Amino acid sequence: KAGLAGFSVSHLHVPGYEQPWEADSPGTPSRMATSFDLMQKGPIGAAAFNNEFGRPNICGYFRNFELPVGDAKWRGYHKPIMLAGGMGNINNIHVPKQDTLSGDYVIVLGGPAMLIGLGGGAASSITSADGQEDLDFASVQRGNPEMERRCQEVIDRCWQQKTESPIRSIHDVGAGGLSNAIPEILDDAAVGGEIQLRRLQIDHVSMSPMEIWCNESQERYVLSIKPEKLAEFEALCARERCPYAVMGRATVEQTLKVNDELFDNAPVNVPMSLLFGNTPKTEIKIDRKAPQAKPFVNQVDSLKTAAEHVLSFPTVASKKYLITIGDRTVSGMIHRDQMVGPWQVPVADCGITLRDYHGLAGEAMSMGERTPVALINPAASARLAVTEAITNLASVQIKDMNLIKLSANWMAASSQPGEYQALYEAVEAIGMELCPALDIGIPVGKDSLSMHTSWKDEGEEKSVTSPMSLVITAFAPVDNVKSHATPQLSGVKGSALYLIDLSAGKNRLGGSVYYQTQKQMGCESADLDAPSLLKNLFGLMQHLHGSGDLLAYHDRSDGGLFAALAEMAFAGHCGLDVTLSKANLEAQLFSEEPGVVVEINPEYVSEFNNLIAKFDLKNCVSQVAVINDSNTFDINNGQITWTVSELEQIWSKASYMMARHRDNPAAVDSEFGLLSDDN
Repeated sequence: KAGLAGFSVSHLHVPGYEQPWEADSPGTPSRMATSFDLMQKGPIGAAAFNNEFGRPNICGYFRNFELPVGDAKWRGYHKPIMLAGGMGNINNIHVPKQDTLSGDYVIVLGGPAMLIGLGGGAASSITSADGQEDLDFASVQRGNPEMERRCQEVIDRCWQQKTESPIRSIHDVGAGGLSNAIPEILDDAAVGGEIQLRRLQIDHVSMSPMEIWCNESQERYVLSIKPEKLAEFEALCARERCPYAVMGRATVEQTLKVNDELFDNAPVNVPMSLLFGNTPKTEIKIDRKAPQAKPFVNQVDSLKTAAEHVLSFPTVASKKYLITIGDRTVSGMIHRDQMVGPWQVPVADCGITLRDYHGLAGEAMSMGERTPVALINPAASARLAVTEAITNLASVQIKDMNLIKLSANWMAASSQPGEYQALYEAVEAIGMELCPALDIGIPVGKDSLSMHTSWKDEGEEKSVTSPMSLVITAFAPVDNVKSHATPQLSGVKGSALYLIDLSAGKNRLGGSVYYQTQKQMGCESADLDAPSLLKNLFGLMQHLHGSGDLLAYHDRSDGGLFAALAEMAFAGHCGLDVTLSKANLEAQLFSEEPGVVVEINPEYVSEFNNLIAKFDLKNCVSQVAVINDSNTFDINNGQITWTVSELEQIWSKASYMMARHRDNPAAVDSEFGLLSDDN
């Protein structure tokens, strides 16, 4: 129904747009694409697949991170994270997965076996280094959105028959190819199978039995089909012009036998228990040690310059160049995409879809991650990822927090010292502590434990290791998609904005973008110290959605309060007078402690104060700004001032430069020039 995409890379090094935090870069090994090349071409690949398949992309994230740690070693994302996912609907009767029965046909639906994707599972599980190019290239996939659409049409025609569906069970083909998918669909039901290898469509006649059985070609599914429904299923495939192969049948005997009629032998003939039984448990011994941290030393003379650096840092800056390349409305079931308001500013907190064409019920999804913090406090990094996903979803009216379901994607460099410890601490923090406290489940997820690359540069050994990385995707059902708030301000002069700070004023800066712009991490990071406050915030937001007096909403995350307020000003096309304590002003502006900024209907303020007390958030709430009519962004009565258009140009410059290298420069220049006009 709707998709999402996320990217974590090292610094971009955009030609003609050099930035101070990009100095002293380690370079990139010749076998790997640069971050700039990745972000020029990778998003186009994701957008093209979505566009051709017919799925809108309405949600995502972007992270750039690179930090020297001495001795020709860096932390960063030379081995990038490129994450894609999405959301759909499933009929209630199909939630319990049926068991494949003896006699059921085992079908491979989709494209042919190709000499690609070999070793993908292995390549994603080992460190990238010189001399491993063959494995890296062999694992590369080849996408085919047209084939994916044909498969989807067949599957849709089947499930829409409800209990009369020809499909008994379904399994995607991922890591390991058919060598994993077919045994798993059989083992789930405690049956065996007899498979005919050469019935499969094979793209390369030279492929060996191992390559046919193990390649990870995409756009394929393994299905068990009811014997009495085979003819009906074949007719559906013919109608949708979707290739399929009847590979064999499930057997009572729990043995997997794969016959190869070309060589007249059985390259696989093993008991199922050999594949799945008595898997040994892996024991990992961890030598615990505290992460090394150095106190922050400010290297920027002007707070105004520091603020402009934060706003132009690609993690914080506009992501428009990643959004406009993809269709965001196809299917007619999209209620909220990334763009907000009449000026179409890309600052939405979440994506929202409709359930059908007849009502207002639907679904919301959001993302959360704070990976650099893991270098200081891995557990805090995980808690902040979950918290950000939830504060993004709190912009929508959702009946209860326990309706939210999370997907957790874990990435780490398990071969490097201290990284298993970081992973363990992060998993424990959310899996055993935070999510149970919030009554939220994590039913699905993925992992990759190879986030390290090394190479030689003119005889010098260099390496880049990513932080322990958790990317959370959150999903929830919504009764009324219209009951949600965006960062677009009302524009009414004098209307106040309030910060709800779940740290109650701690304003820790460790790992913040403010520190990253100066190539430092600091010692103490933001964190969710009290999960109960997050639950209270969520409850408060539901009351405000219900009353209709929540005029605007935005979470505080990368870039801190300063970035949140600036983005709300851009979306509302209005100025703000920001008033904060003069003591530790940079901490108040740039701290990335969990929290949200809200604009409340001025006539509802006294009731808002009563609700704050009711939800025990009185010590967390403060007024931070009021809307002005001068189109200026003013901090502390003239201490720092920009026009809103000046500030939006700073925020948009990175996206503009990336788009200019990729798209028609004249068209990009024309669009960027509009930001200087009073539009």
